[in-house]
This record gives sequence, C-alpha cells and structure tokens, in this order.
Amino acid sequence: MNIDNLVIYKKTLPPKPAKYAEFPNALNGELIECLKKSGISKLYSHQAEMFDIAAEGKNAVITTSTASGKTLSFLLPIINELLKNPLKRAILIYPTKALAADQHRAISAFQNYFGQDKICVGIYDGDTPPIERARIRKKANIILTNPDMLNGSFLPNHSKFGFDFIFSNLAFIVVDELHTYRGVFGSHVANVFRRLKRICGYYNSSPQFLCSSATIANPLELAKKVCGVDFEIVSSSGAAVSEKNYYLVQPPVMAHDYKLPASEVAEKLIIGLVEKNRHFLAFVKSRKTVEVILKESKDILSADSPFGKSLAERIAGYRSGYTAIERKRIEQNMIFGSLNGLVSTNALELGIDIGNLDSTVLVGFPGTRASFWQQTGRAGRSGGSCDNYLILDEYPNDQYLAINPDWLFDSQSENAVVDENNLYIQLAHIRAAAAELPITINDAARFRRISEILPMLIKVGEVKAESGRYFWCGSAYPAGDYSLRNMDEVRYKLINQNSNTVITETDEHLAFHELYEGAVYMHSGELYEVVKLDMVSKTAYAIPFNGNYYTEVDSAKFIKILKEQNDFSLGNSRACFGDINVDENIFGFKKLAFHNKQNMGYNQLPETLSKDYDTESFWLEIPMNVVQTLNSLRPPKYSSYFDGMGYAVKYAASMATMAEPHDIGVSPQIDVSSQGKNIFFYDRYVGGLGYSGRAFDLIEKVVNNAIASVENCKCKNGCVACIGDYYLDKRWVLWGLKSLLEITKKPVSVENGKEFSERVRLKYDFKLEELPEKWREFAEYLKRKGESNTEFLSVVDSVEINGECLTLYVEDDFISSWLNSKDNLRSVKSSICSYVSPGNFEIEVKSGGRQFEDISDKLERSYRRLTEN
Repeated sequence: MNIDNLVIYKKTLPPKPAKYAEFPNALNGELIECLKKSGISKLYSHQAEMFDIAAEGKNAVITTSTASGKTLSFLLPIINELLKNPLKRAILIYPTKALAADQHRAISAFQNYFGQDKICVGIYDGDTPPIERARIRKKANIILTNPDMLNGSFLPNHSKFGFDFIFSNLAFIVVDELHTYRGVFGSHVANVFRRLKRICGYYNSSPQFLCSSATIANPLELAKKVCGVDFEIVSSSGAAVSEKNYYLVQPPVMAHDYKLPASEVAEKLIIGLVEKNRHFLAFVKSRKTVEVILKESKDILSADSPFGKSLAERIAGYRSGYTAIERKRIEQNMIFGSLNGLVSTNALELGIDIGNLDSTVLVGFPGTRASFWQQTGRAGRSGGSCDNYLILDEYPNDQYLAINPDWLFDSQSENAVVDENNLYIQLAHIRAAAAELPITINDAARFRRISEILPMLIKVGEVKAESGRYFWCGSAYPAGDYSLRNMDEVRYKLINQNSNTVITETDEHLAFHELYEGAVYMHSGELYEVVKLDMVSKTAYAIPFNGNYYTEVDSAKFIKILKEQNDFSLGNSRACFGDINVDENIFGFKKLAFHNKQNMGYNQLPETLSKDYDTESFWLEIPMNVVQTLNSLRPPKYSSYFDGMGYAVKYAASMATMAEPHDIGVSPQIDVSSQGKNIFFYDRYVGGLGYSGRAFDLIEKVVNNAIASVENCKCKNGCVACIGDYYLDKRWVLWGLKSLLEITKKPVSVENGKEFSERVRLKYDFKLEELPEKWREFAEYLKRKGESNTEFLSVVDSVEINGECLTLYVEDDFISSWLNSKDNLRSVKSSICSYVSPGNFEIEVKSGGRQFEDISDKLERSYRRLTEN
C-alpha cells in the first residue's frame, strides 16, 4: 500500500519569523541576566505582553500556539515577584502528573541559578513522599500540583500542616492547559476553584490567575467559568513557526464496498516512518486501539524487516493504565532516541517534552479543531519542517473533512463547554466546602444550586444552622467521596496472577468492558487473558496470553424513564426531556483476529455484568407508521434502521452541543405501553452533564442537521460515515428522519468571548433614591471596598424603595429566608447603610417566587450514590 496514493489533500503552511520585544522595565535585573546566560537576549512579543498585563495585577490567559514559550510567559511575573518577596507563594496547576514533572525540569533551572533561598520549587502530588511533602509545604514558593491534590489535600487541610501559611501568602495561581478543563473534569475543577477562593478570602489573600490554553473559540469565557474571575487575553504569538505540511489520507475501498479501517492504514504509515528513521507521535482515540496498532505494527516490523526485531523495539505505546514508572521509562527512551515513535491516546496531546519530532499521525479526526492543532503542534519544534498526517475514519466529522478540508484551516476553533452548576457536581462540592468552612450567605453567589442542596443536607443531618451560617456535622472527609475525573467512583484493579503485580486500575464502566472473564487485555504490547473477575474485592486476575486475537463485548441497554420534565410536538413526532435510568448489561464477547479482524467465535459470560446509573436524556417518539414500516424490513446482520436514525441524530447533537461523541449515548427502545419506539440520547455521566438538555433546546436544528448529513453524503446506498453501517439502505433511514418532522412519501424500492469592560471606579457615596437604577454599580463598589458579606449581592435580582425601606428581591424563598435571619440582615444593613445617604433606612428581603421542580428523589439518589461510594 502506497500512502502517497491515498492522500486526497495537502496543505503547506509557510514558516514565519519571530517577533521580539525588549525586556520590560519592571523586569528584575538579576532575572534579565539569568535569561541572557541561558541564551535568551530578547523576549517574544507575547511574553512581554503577558508580563506587562500581570505586572498591573490583572488576571491573564495566553492562547498562543503550541511550542511558543507559554511557560516562560507566566513564569516571568512569578519569578519577578518572588525575587522581591521569597515568602510569597505560587501554585502551578497541571492536568496531569506527567506534565507537572516535565515542567518541573524547566522551572528548576531558575532554582539552580538563584538558589533555594530565593526560588524553591517542588512537585506536590500523589507520588510525593511524606518527607518531601513536609519540605515543600515549609520551603517551596513555587508548588507544582494538580486539581486532584488541590481538592483532596490542600483545601480540606487548609488550617493544618502549614497549608495556612501557603494560603495566607498565595500570590499566583497558574492554570496550565486550560482547554483540557471541559466536560466532567472542567465542571468539577470550576467548583474546586470556588472553594479555593473562599478559603483564600478566609486567609485575606487574593491570588492572581495566570492561565495558558490551546486555541479555542471562548478562552475568556472558559477562564472565567473555571476560575471565577475576569481575564485579559494574550493571543498574538511572536514565536517563530517552521514550515508545516498537512496531509489528509482517505483509506481505500476494498471488495464489496468495504473501506479499510483507519487503524490499518496507520500501521502501514507507522512502519514506513520507522524504516525511514523518522521521529513521530501517532494519536488514536482509545486505549484498545493503541494496543492493537502497536502489536500489529510490531508483528510486521519483526517479521518483514531486514533489520530484524530491532525495528520492532523502536516503537512503544503510551496511554492511561500504564504505571507512572512505565510512562517515565517510555518518555526517557523517546527523549534520548531509543524510540522512533509512540502510539498514544491524547495523553501526549499536552506539552510534555519527549524530544524533537518531525511527524505526527492522527488516526481519525480527534473531534475538535483545538485538539487537531494541539496534536499536530507536537512536531516541528526544533525549527525544521514537519509532516502531519490525518487518516480519515468512518465517522461523519471525518468524512465531512474529505469533502471540505479547508474547514480545518479556515474556520474558528470550537467552544469548550463546562457545566459548573451541575446538580450532582455542586452537591459534592458544597458538602466539601461546608466541611472546610461554615457556609455563609456569600456562598449563594458561588454555588448556584445551593438553595436546592442545603435543605437536603439539613434533612439528612450533615449541616446545622447557627447564627445565619451552616456548619458541617457529617463525615470527616467529604472531599474524598468523589473523583474529579469521572463520575463513576467504583475502582477495579487488574492483577498479574503469576507475579502478583498490578497491571492497571480502572473505573467500573471500563472494567466491565475490558476485564470480564475471558477478556484479552492488552498492555504495552503484551497480552493478558483475564481468568477471574471478583466483584466483591473489585479485582480481576490475568495471566500472560499468547493467542492471536483480542476481544470485544456484546451488550444491551435497558432504559427506564424516571421523570419526564418537558416535551413538545416536533412536527410529526414528539420530543421529550427528563431523567432516566440506564441499565447496561454485558452478556458475552466476540474474538477478533489480529490483522484481518476475522470473527473467531463468540463466548457467553458465566454471569451477566450489569451497570446502571441515573442521568438526563432527550428522546424522540417515532411515529407509529414509521415504526411499523421499519420493523417490517429485514436488514442484514444485527443492525436496525432505528440504529441508523440514532447514529445520525447523535452526531448532529454532538456537533450542536460541542460534545465529544463519547459524551452522549444512544439507544432505541420499545415503548411497552404503546408498542411504539423511542430513541434515547443521554449523557453518559451519573446525574447528567447538560449535553442532552442543550440538544433538546436545539432539537429541530439537530434533526434537520441529521437529515442533511445523510442526504448530502456522497455514498450511494449508505455507509459508516452517515448512518453507521454499510448494510443499511440509507433511503429508509432518511425517510425515517424526515418523517419525524412531516408525513413523507416512502422510498419506491429498496435493495437490501468577549472582553469584559473595565469596572467603574466611583469616588462618592450613593443616595438611597439612586439604588434601583445603580444597583449593579453599587454592588461592585462594595466589593472593591472589601466589605464583608457583599458577594451575595450578585444574587439580588432587583431593588426598590418603599418610603424609608430598601427592598431586595432575590430568586427564591430559601435565599430570602436565609438573608432575613437576624444575624445576616444586621450584617447586610451595616455594609449597605455605610455607603448610602441617608443612612438610617430599613432593609427587607423578598422572594421573586421562583418555583423549583421537585427534585428531592433525584437529589437523594445522587446523595446515596455519592456517600455509599
């Protein structure tokens, strides 16, 4: 197979020269001397711009391209301040331990130059020994950590072990790789920072936020949502850019319209790169695909290469599930040239230094332009030209690029989405916040679901009211009841039975898909057969395996509607939204041969594995005439035309909501009461994460986009790209989709950011009669004055004057009752009356009467799930 013959599009981006700036006047002379001795005689223009913004005390987010020196951009203002006051503290937060370790090497150069009395750096994560942790807490003024440690160690222990000194002197918080904080992870981290800011307020510190991000459409919006403060942006890069070549590769069509999988094309390309001694990263979408491509590439390199096994040893895998020691060894082998390339998940999308690369291979479009540029940006950092290959997969987004490749280069990046007010997530963090400090009325502005959650916590006896505040009286460590990375808290281990060593650890969802009895588990190119899965101890046992196949599960999903919250007529059908329970049952698996993917047999599990969870969903009620017609057809294999309809709508919903495909599940289900059919589209996270709700709001657009994607696909009868299957006739899928909106004739035959404005700085007190008109100005004025108990003013919708009484209107009865308590009302009156003339007026709080739906059952289910785990 000649890869050159499969290239359907090529684009070359020419090199660009660097733009430099002189060292800023405010930059410390010793620091300038340090930079010059390391070979930096001038700064890139964006580095100088970032320094100037930070020097003014503003929060800044930098979004320049990969390898443009973003690390130095946020380090310079930090080092500059610490040289003046070494007692100040900076916490640098990285999404992974590997990235923190990599950045530690770069930052340590400043420690080595200035000495530990001025600059002291330390990594504080789960791998840090206790003695080293104590040293870091006492001496380090630059602390590298991750959100998990912030959540589980720093915040719960803020008054102990020296953390109080850190928070009292905290001057900077750096959030690196900001674009990774989306979905579940980003929603959790946004609430971690809300807790962090309330603790900083307790210790009278107000740290400055410095963030770096890949190019996304909404960096200012995301930074504000995650960090909770306003930002200035630095987006114009001054770094030099080398020549970059981009190739779109379309896998060939084989016999019977079968298109070769992107993974097989990737194997041929990887083998060619190794034989040419190129240095590369190959990005794939799943852990299993890493192992399949790695093994099959190694097999061919070992068997066919005249160089023998040595070439097979020039590639390795890299993904979650490898131990820290394994990952570190792989990184070092890549840096020092023992390896030509790695087959990786997006774990290496981040800026870990693994040597000079001249090529990247993307096995399928990674889902967003931001990830595309981040992944291809790993090559060409040494100044030479680089080649970047995107092998198109059989998904709608990939095949759209085959028709419209300029979309990648000419269009804006996507929005990163977080749902910081998710009920389940805020339940977890309000419990953690209450255990850290008493809940006050100011927390109503931080946690928007507090009116719904606090009454439930009172009911179960975890908080109690006293003097207008709520005190924690539950378990000692609620921050340990959840994971920031996954809403599935149950963890399973895989043990090598022969050596009694841990191979990997994973959540229950992945365990049921990868660690069932009889499964072939692939790890770093080695095969293991799972011989036992102990559900009680949450442990699976495996032995080395020498077979020539891998396994994939056979499963079914059963959905129960818990509560329908909303519905409306959608032309010829009905669209609904609500809470559902998803019960997934895995009852068997098939064996697929390496290289040719031939099905080598089917095994039934001795016991069905079942995993259920509550989530949010929208669903479409299929018109009865469509149900009867499509049921009468006999599609081959195991597919149905309802699967084809669901496939098209799922991808349209993913694009409309900026969700990744794995964020949304789809399942056609029989409606037992009517014998009709519903197609459910649900968030694949416990409690939901807002994707299905947003898709429901855009349902007509979603269905129309699904129709367009099928109708405009260039295939003749149907393919994996438009309807998910080569064996379905797309005319029937298209008819079914159109019939959702209107009665349609059947096919004749079938053949099998904006920037935030500067705040107004008032120089005078307010008059009482001015407050209704100038309330927002007044609220900002009080915050700048540092008045206590004024953050809550952002939840006041409006005010009015009734004689000599100021009436504050809030959303709901709970907030109103809370504010009207004797202690809170006294504090509020004191803060407001001090800046308003005349100052002898009364204050009352009234509710706007917002009605909450009854979610007590949903909350209690979430609470039990959270606390039982």
